Amino acid sequence: MPERSAAAQPGRVPGSRRDTGTLFAALYGEFVPHAWHDPEHDAYQLFYQRSRAMSWLDDTDLGGGVHDRTRHTPGLWGMNDAGWEHPLGTAGTALISWFQVSAGAVADDQPLPVQPFLRCAEDATARAGTPSLSAVQVLLPVQGIDPASRPPYAPVPSMGSLEWFAEGDPRSKTTVQVSINSGLDPAIPAVAQQLTDHLTRLRQDVFVCTSHHTTDRESTPAPACGDGLWNGPPLHGVMLHGDLAEWTCEAIGWTAEVIADSAARLGVQTPLLLTVTRTHPTN
Repeated sequence: MPERSAAAQPGRVPGSRRDTGTLFAALYGEFVPHAWHDPEHDAYQLFYQRSRAMSWLDDTDLGGGVHDRTRHTPGLWGMNDAGWEHPLGTAGTALISWFQVSAGAVADDQPLPVQPFLRCAEDATARAGTPSLSAVQVLLPVQGIDPASRPPYAPVPSMGSLEWFAEGDPRSKTTVQVSINSGLDPAIPAVAQQLTDHLTRLRQDVFVCTSHHTTDRESTPAPACGDGLWNGPPLHGVMLHGDLAEWTCEAIGWTAEVIADSAARLGVQTPLLLTVTRTHPTN
């Protein structure tokens, strides 16, 4: 397995292909470690192995010296770093784990790979213990999306997987709040109404927005990634209130993908910090 980056900061793994930008995820809540878990299998190793098992890892990241580029199979991301505690995190925020990757170039008819990224983060965390998530935070490299390149049949590519969530248990609906922050750039408050209107016009029920308001307060929890990774601190944002079809990383990831594409279509060209918080937990 290749060595991780010396520090958690934006960038590429040496020798990797052109990327879209940095994806960063932080999982918050309660965590009960497995008694049998070997602590040497840390968050980085678990995420790396899960990414590799699912063919989500760019194989230039697999180690072993020089690769035959004619046989290279691009994955969704290259490894950067991961951990249980983050040096830039805020104490008392119930941070369970965090993961940082360089997202590969996004195909014209594909979304940012947020859904598999969060699924991989959750799977890696669950290998070490039992998480009970209260919030999920993800940094979205919206600047890497070119809305003009989207084909007519897939203006918002994630809509193609909408039916997966239609097969879920309707009793799994969860009330959430979704914070979307553009940091020092006031881009998100400027398009807040247009963004919520666009989400409504998509005729999807994975995330149904019932209300929104703009905010100049920092998001809660504070971003574990720090300000240097994006355009922080989180000073300009919008808070969406609504219902998520299910409290899963897949549904959160799908929602994040749609918001990223929707924001890009409205002219947003800066990284966005998205935080989805469960406001009314159910048993």
